[in-house]
Amino acid sequence: MAGRRVNVNVGVLGHIDSGKTALARALSTTASTAAFDKQPQSRERGITLDLGFSCFCVPLPARLRSALPAPDAAAEPGEPLLQVTLVDCPGHASLIRTIIGGAQIIDLMLLVIDVTKGMQTQSAECLVIGQIACQRLVVVLNKTDLLAEDKRQAAIEKMTRKMRKTLENTKFRGAPIVPVAAKPGGPDAPESEAPQGISELIEVVKKVKSMQSFHTPVTAATQGDRLGICVTQFDPKLLERGLACSPGTLHTVHAALVSVEKIPYFRGPLQTKAKFHVTVGHDTVMGRVMFFGPAPDGADGEAAPDAFDFSREYLFQEQYLCKDPAPAGTGGDTGDTKAGPAAEGGCPRQQWALLEFERPVTCPRRCLVIGSRLDADVHASACRLAFHGVLLHGLEDRGYAETCLPSLKVFKMKHRHGVVERVASAPSPGGS
Repeated sequence: MAGRRVNVNVGVLGHIDSGKTALARALSTTASTAAFDKQPQSRERGITLDLGFSCFCVPLPARLRSALPAPDAAAEPGEPLLQVTLVDCPGHASLIRTIIGGAQIIDLMLLVIDVTKGMQTQSAECLVIGQIACQRLVVVLNKTDLLAEDKRQAAIEKMTRKMRKTLENTKFRGAPIVPVAAKPGGPDAPESEAPQGISELIEVVKKVKSMQSFHTPVTAATQGDRLGICVTQFDPKLLERGLACSPGTLHTVHAALVSVEKIPYFRGPLQTKAKFHVTVGHDTVMGRVMFFGPAPDGADGEAAPDAFDFSREYLFQEQYLCKDPAPAGTGGDTGDTKAGPAAEGGCPRQQWALLEFERPVTCPRRCLVIGSRLDADVHASACRLAFHGVLLHGLEDRGYAETCLPSLKVFKMKHRHGVVERVASAPSPGGS
């Protein structure tokens, strides 16, 4: 009999038609009602439109068993299992807000690459999202069966080298790269064709450490669990997506003070008063931004990373200050720092922003914030993700401009310039 389960959420992300859903199907032993593009709209269009959930279980590695708490009397008997919940994300560029929402619940990301095409536009955006939202990455080179058999191994090794070079300057340097064929022969091939490389991929996922773990008995659920709830006399059309939470953990805010860091692959400056699509928790809303940094006399001081200090003074910025140019070939900014007096002495270590939302947002404290330009051309090769940060302080009062903002000490540096029209020497004492 199966015992306790330690759950880990694994996101399956990548460019459209890279084979993400086929990979999730090949890995999974149990599917939910939202798995494998079961929605009629997804089947009609032939693409994933929303998050899909499925799972498989493997014996819990020995090194993780020691971290489990002692079982109580209500615990299920049997060997503990590692339950891998797969979160299949859309790959179409127009659905990036759904991808961002899915990324916020994952512990590990599978970046699926079509081995015949390599990195594509949404592959790169998914990699950027992964750097923001999770700590572990496994690259899956899919569709290896489409490579000529006599050149297959050489092509896989070449793409592996390219991917290692791509990951070289990211926090995923040295991440595992696994070649697979999730659906040999393509989507119309008979189901008798067995997937290739799946067992090797499962072994890689089992080796990843430091995952969020929790018990999953049928009588209880914790953060991150995939949970089905039967609610009688309820019209499902009234609810698109919701959040189950403990009382007091979610707050509705009209504006927020956030720590902010520019994504180097975003092309162009981040201007104060500009509008962005801001993803807060699992919601995306339009918001106007105002950037500010530490006062010049305190530029080297470190602020508390988990809270906003209203007692300090801050310097207004016309735009986010950045010194280093984006990596070559990424289409990033040019490193312009002409944004105010602070630029003359170098860029501050920390910068913040006031985000004012067009409608209220319900979110937990210290949630992830991502600013994007989702109105940009989806077919362009430029990165649409502009900045990310952490919500440090939410302004819950609708009249925050009068009640809260006066306590925010943001000032501007002003200079006065004059012209001397005439210089006259004072007469010396006793002179004529």
